[in-house]
Order: sequence, then C-alpha cells, then structure tokens
Amino acid sequence: MTDSERSRRTPSWARFGLILVTGAVVTLAGCRSPLEQRTDAALRESIMRSVRRELAEAERFDAPLTTERESGIDRLEIREDLLEEVKRDYDPTSYFLDDTELDAAAANRRIAQVDELIGPDLNNAPTRIVAIGLQRVIRRAVENNLAIEQARLEPAITEADIVAAEAAFDWLFFANAQWSDIDQPQAGPGFLNLPQVVSRSQSVTQTTGVRRQLTTGGEVSFQQQLIYTDERESAFGVLPFPNPNSSATYTFGIDQPLLRGFGSDVTLAQVRLNRNAERRTIEQLRQTLIDTVTNAENAYWNLVVAHRELVISSRVLERGEQTAQDIKARRVLDAIQSQVANAVSTSETRRSAVITARNDLRRASDALKAIMNDPELPVGSEVMLVPADDPIDEPVGYSLADSIQTAIEQRPDLSLAVLGIDDASINEVVADNQRLPDLRASAELDLVGFDNDFAGALANQYNNEFFDNFLLGLFFEQPIGNRAAEAGSRRARLQRILSVVGYRATVQNAVLEVKNAVDDLVTNYRLIEQARVSRIAAGESVRSLLVEKELTDRGYSVERLEVELGRQDALANSERIEVQALVNYNRAIAELHRAMGTTLERNRIDFVVPDANQLLTGEYALDYTVEPEEPSQTDGEP
Repeated sequence: MTDSERSRRTPSWARFGLILVTGAVVTLAGCRSPLEQRTDAALRESIMRSVRRELAEAERFDAPLTTERESGIDRLEIREDLLEEVKRDYDPTSYFLDDTELDAAAANRRIAQVDELIGPDLNNAPTRIVAIGLQRVIRRAVENNLAIEQARLEPAITEADIVAAEAAFDWLFFANAQWSDIDQPQAGPGFLNLPQVVSRSQSVTQTTGVRRQLTTGGEVSFQQQLIYTDERESAFGVLPFPNPNSSATYTFGIDQPLLRGFGSDVTLAQVRLNRNAERRTIEQLRQTLIDTVTNAENAYWNLVVAHRELVISSRVLERGEQTAQDIKARRVLDAIQSQVANAVSTSETRRSAVITARNDLRRASDALKAIMNDPELPVGSEVMLVPADDPIDEPVGYSLADSIQTAIEQRPDLSLAVLGIDDASINEVVADNQRLPDLRASAELDLVGFDNDFAGALANQYNNEFFDNFLLGLFFEQPIGNRAAEAGSRRARLQRILSVVGYRATVQNAVLEVKNAVDDLVTNYRLIEQARVSRIAAGESVRSLLVEKELTDRGYSVERLEVELGRQDALANSERIEVQALVNYNRAIAELHRAMGTTLERNRIDFVVPDANQLLTGEYALDYTVEPEEPSQTDGEP
C-alpha cells in the first residue's frame, strides 16, 4: 500500500468516527439526563392526601340537595282576600304603577318608576333613562371591559417568549471575511552570518457556515473556509510554489457535554418554563373573566338595590306627607306644636333619604357602566341605567361534594398552583444537574483542498487528494467543594416543597370558599321567606290602620297618626330587608359559581384565547362570545 493510498484511507476512518459521534448525539437529543430523577413520592402523596382529606366527609353525603325553606304565611292569620290585597298594594315592585302599566313591558315599567323620581341630570337637563337586562350587562362586560382587554394581551406576549426560547435551537448562519498584510522582520540563520530578513505577504480569509444548539446541550457546526495567500517576499528570497495559492477547508464539528448541561430536561427547561408562563396567563385571563362577570352581576344587583331604595323611599315619603297633613289639620282640635314638628321632621328625614337614594342610583349606574365599558353607554354620559330584570326567587340544586370536586378541577387559582409545582420541578432538575462535573467531548473533521486557485482547491477537496484532520477531545472541570451548585440544589428542592405547600393552602382556601358560598346560598334562600312574611305583616299593619282611620274617628287622633308614621317606617324597612334578601340570594348563586370556577359555563361564555395576529388585526372580539339572550322587551336602548 503506497503512502498516497494510506493518506486517502485515513480520512475515511475519521469520517466514520465523526458519523458515530454525530449519530450518538442525535440519538440522545431527545433523551433526558442520565441522572436518575427522584420521584418525590412523599410530595405527591402529600398533595393527594390534602385533597382526599377535604373531600372525605362531603363524599359520604354526596346526594344532590335543593335549597328549601318553610312558608311563614300561615303565621300571619290573614284572610285570603286581604292577603292578596296586601301583596298587591304593599309590594315595592308595583309602586307608582297603575293597572295598565302593570301589564306593560318591564323596561317601560322601570322607566316609568324612575322618570318622575330621579330629577334632572348633572347638566340640569332631563335625565335619559335606559332599562337594561342582566344578560346584556354580562355580554358587554365580556366584550369591552378594560381589565379583560389587558388580560387577553398577556397570552400573546408569552407566546412570543416561547418562540424566542425555542429559537435558541434554530440553525444559525454566520459569515466573516478578513484581509491581512504582513510585513514582518525575522532573524536570519546564524550559521550563514546573514542579516535579518523580511517576510512580506498578503492574505484574504473568508468563512461561512451554519451551527445549531442541540437539545442534548451540545452544538454541531459546519463551515467552509477559503484562504487566498500571496507571498511577496520570504527568507532567503525563496518563494513557495504555487504562489499565490488558495486553500478550501470544510470543517464538521461537535461539542457535547456529558454530565453538567446534558439532556433535554436541562436544555429545554426555559422553553417549558415559558410554556408554563403562557398557560399561567391563560388561567389568569380566565380568572379575570370570571371575576369580571361576577363583579358585573354584583354591580347589577347593586343597581337593583339602589333602584328599589329610591322607589321605597319615595313611597314612604308620599305616605308620610299625607299623614303629616292629617296631623297639621288637627291643630284646631288636639294636635300640639311638638306633634306637628315631629311630623314635619319625619317628612324631611324621608325627603333626605330620597335625595340620597337618587345619588346612590346614579353611583350604581355609573359603576355598572364602568364595568361594561359599552361604547353606547360611556361613563361620562348622563344616561341613567335602571334594572329590567328582577332577582330570581327559585330553589336551586346543589351538592357540597360535587361543588368541592368541581372547584378542584375548574378553579384557575388551583391550575396556577399546579403550574407553580411544575415550575419548581423543572428548576429542581436543572439545579441538580448543575451539581455534576463539567465533562465535555468534542470532535472535529477537516476536509482540505489546496491549489493555485479556488477552483483547483475545491476540486482537490472533492477528490479527497489531501489528508483530512480529525480531532477528538475530552475536557473536565469541577469546582472544589462545589458549594454554589449544592446550595442552588437545596434551594430548588425547598422551593418545590414550598410550591406543594402553597397548592395545599390553595385547595383549602377553595374548599372554604365553596362551603361559605353553599352556606350563603342555603341561608339567604331561607331568609327571603322570613323577610317577605315580615314585609307582608308590616303591610297588613299599615293597611289595618288605614281601614280604621277611614271607618272610625279614632283613626284620626294624633296618637294614632303618629303610630301610622312609625308603622310606615317599619314597612319601608321590611321592604328594604326583603329586597336585600333577594339580592343576597342571587349574589350567593353567582359567588358559588365563582368559587367552583364555573361562572363562564353558567353564563354560556365561550372561552377562546386569541392569538397575536387576531390581537394585532383587532379580530379578537369574536373569540369571546356570550350566547345572545332571547329577544326581550326588558332591554331598553338609549
């Protein structure tokens, strides 16, 4: 075998070695760290144990229940015809309405109730009144609320962070060029006793190539280097041949860590953390939607309370003024000045309550407009919103066990706590890997071509007429004591334990909120009946006094008229308590769904996260849709 043949076979073995190394790297690209990861069974068991503990008792009584209450009407001992009269005449929902209005659309009824009571707006112009339904409030809040606008941008931002983290493994193209002009004096050979000689040359080097970071932690590269050299002067005046000359070199290189920094669980950690960050913003968006819908519903019920308060205060003022006139009329008989003054004081106190109720209704209307952010109903407008829907008074089914289980599965804050555990687990794997020594292997293969021009050099390179260079290397490094890495590992392990404790605390808080919401649901449903019976009894008391006043002269005595004033106040307070009980029951329903994380499903809201393109083009609004309510006359337009 000639030297030339041997020289041509050597690179083939080098190539074979490089192919083996490359194949090993590619095979390991999807592998995880060679370290055996701890299962942390104790932590997982702690999580499951906390969940089972919270569900244990509720699951023993998992039969569905329905809110119940006892009727208290029988305790009133009122004739049926009189009971119907009291229900009709002493109900704040029917005040200031005649028989024809009672049969009109709810929107017109609400407007008719408030139109004569509210007075001029802040511009001293007649107040424009719009009756609005709960479904429209929720729909507008989902579409336009500014907090939701902010929250829906976050997933698109974190989506960009994921792309940026994944881009670390994209192919990278690089290129550089360099020109050098060397004019360097050198010492001459001493045995010839020659003076110093000068070496003069010019060269141009151009390098292009690609490289890529591997998911194993290593890096692979491929580059071509072209060098043009022109020797102008050399020692002893002897110039090389050929001159000028050109060389072309293809270089394949691999650098791979074997311990520290090895494996996709380390190299892809940031990608996984960024994906968790995106999931976190999605859950935060869902939480913002749930909170906004619930807050919109609560604001609507605040509007109902303010509206009813204005109606109740106006009616009790009307009744009190009539009674005060009766007391004043008895000055010629038996009314003394203190009794007249007391009647006037009562009327003025009630008048101030009406003024306060007007302001409260305006505040509630503006607060609701702020949550809705409806372009048709801006906060700056003087449009007055009044409720078109009444609070529901129907029993609902519930199950404490199912509610707790649903909350554990659906609540965004629990999903966020799980993501926190996952983040801590990823960081713990990375921290454990950093404890290992830095052991790296590298391999490089050069294919060289040389001639007097680039065409010849490339042809020689293709024909493999020159030796190839093959390099294998192994590098080791380890800090003595390794204290920083050990401390980082302990810190990451403790943070993971902390995240598990945080999850358990979140589960406990979720269970507490669900229990409180169910308790409020059951309690407030029962309180409705008690408040209603109290209101009917107070209405019967006022009705009886009015009947006695009409039938007998005793009813017009000052003392009886003062009793009438007191019972009017008692009736108004009973009406307020009933309204509040109804509203509290409806709020309890909304709060139970918020505690379970099912507010969006309850309101038929389709939750779809818009991507960056939809946000940039303004098409995202279509992705948050509330199923439209049935056509109704209870939703007035401005």
